[in-house]
Amino acid sequence: MFHADRLRPQTNGVLRVSDAGDVHIPAVSVDDTWAKLKSDAGAVLVDVRTIAEWAYVGLPDLSAIGKRPVLVEWQGFPDDRLNTAFVERLTEALAPLGADNGTEIFFICRSGARSLRAAQAMAAAGYMRCRNVTDGFEGPLDPNRHRGQLGGWKAKGLPWTQG
Repeated sequence: MFHADRLRPQTNGVLRVSDAGDVHIPAVSVDDTWAKLKSDAGAVLVDVRTIAEWAYVGLPDLSAIGKRPVLVEWQGFPDDRLNTAFVERLTEALAPLGADNGTEIFFICRSGARSLRAAQAMAAAGYMRCRNVTDGFEGPLDPNRHRGQLGGWKAKGLPWTQG
């Protein structure tokens, strides 16, 4: 579980996260996320999946609205090791976009679990408008244990591209 007291300043003054769980994060549907990304020039989509997922499963395509998703892994592949520098890396990636702790940031992963933990970590680090994209990029498992049919970015027909 994530606890804010586990985010500790390092010697360089940067917060790092060691695990995930308790901070409340609003859930937002993929449709509402897309609408907000289109209507709010400052809103940001952060994809926390792995490099392998971006390459082989695909990425949200925000080019039609003049944006790109910010890509920072929450966990690595294939070992699922937590990216303990996640907060630092995402903060660095957000800076050139002009994003700050008041920016609305939408977090997406495969199905909504990793993105929730990532959003909690950033909220604990002071980012006040973190949102979790429910059903993520591929959505929940269907009765045949396949993703991408019942919900998520792809199933809703939102723009995406193969990495």
